[in-house]
Amino acid sequence: MRKHALQIFRAALAAADPYAAVLRHLEFDGRTLIAGRRRHRMADFDHVHVIGAGKASAAMAGAVESILGRRIAGGAVVVPDGTVARVRRIALTPASHPIPDNRGVEGACRVLEIAQNAGPRDLLICLISGGASALLPAPAPPLTLAVKQAITRQLLNAGATIHELNTVRKHLSLIKGGQLAATAYPATLVTLILSDVIGDDLDVIGSGPTVGDRSTIEQADSVLRKYGVIVPADVLRETPKPGDTKLGRVQNLIVGGNRLAMDAAARKAKDLGYRTLVLSSCVEGETREIAGMHAAIVREILVTGRPVRRPACVLSGGETTVAVRGNGLGGRNQEFVLAAAIALEGRGPATIFSGGTDGLDGPTDAAGAIADERTLARARDLNLDAREFLDNNDSYHFFGRLDALVKTGPTGTNVMDVRILLVPK
Repeated sequence: MRKHALQIFRAALAAADPYAAVLRHLEFDGRTLIAGRRRHRMADFDHVHVIGAGKASAAMAGAVESILGRRIAGGAVVVPDGTVARVRRIALTPASHPIPDNRGVEGACRVLEIAQNAGPRDLLICLISGGASALLPAPAPPLTLAVKQAITRQLLNAGATIHELNTVRKHLSLIKGGQLAATAYPATLVTLILSDVIGDDLDVIGSGPTVGDRSTIEQADSVLRKYGVIVPADVLRETPKPGDTKLGRVQNLIVGGNRLAMDAAARKAKDLGYRTLVLSSCVEGETREIAGMHAAIVREILVTGRPVRRPACVLSGGETTVAVRGNGLGGRNQEFVLAAAIALEGRGPATIFSGGTDGLDGPTDAAGAIADERTLARARDLNLDAREFLDNNDSYHFFGRLDALVKTGPTGTNVMDVRILLVPK
């Protein structure tokens, strides 16, 4: 079943491939660029530039180059460290994630410069995917990068959701929350988006640099007060809202997301012989509580055969959060697997997997972890106390000792997480 879990995860990753996602939604027939259901006559434009940021943006840039080739005058895309891609006309700037750094600031300045210089007969193609918020830091004066880094760390460690985190980010920036689009006006702007956000909220993905912002300064301030984060006075700034005239020449198009990955995972599980149930692609909440809920479903399957008979595969997507209480190392996926394994001990045979589609779980080099009904017994043989590791948020070292970490390396995509629970016949 471990082999099956990994095969199902790989099927989800293949469906989330950003290069293929762009090719499915962007076409060029020599005269007209077709983006989704909209058509853009290339004769209407003097220059085409490509801008953007995110974990998948390099692959997306490669796809755009394969479509438009020499018609691209240039561009700037900010990518995570270690990204490898073959692009000729678009400059890739590596930067830090999830805590922004000065290289990200430089990349964001270049993106803003291209947007500022664009005129009414220019076309900008913007590529946004998960990680864009951290990779495009443009602190609004008098805010400094150091202060913005500290705010990001505090919110992450406190367990703030991506919606809450990006609400704050948008009101501390010169580029987020529709401000990139407002800067590019009156150019035509087509944004291709690979969603890493529950519900595919356009103004949350990458902090919505080309989308009218529904959040307000008051809401950003409320998030900061909720988590006890203190910021300098008068640093929060308002953002362009839906309906703003400067956003009138923007097309925002989602090219992929977690639902597509879930569908592919379900198909693979069925091919492997499992009766399959997709719970949701929108699961969020505290990781340990979500793990307990999933464990309860597995227990019900083991006892009653509900809600799906064995052999069963239960799938869910989305993104949970971890409230850091200890000083260990781990990520939400590894913590999910550890908490679920503890909850299922002694209940019967089951395999538990959870992994991030970007290949990186929290500040670790693992995508996630995998466990089964033998995992905790093996841990005790090595004098490892699973509960102590969980309490210390140290799931990485726990699974590392058991050779149960799943390491894919950076995948070049990011559509949140995939959780797989298998119960044999």
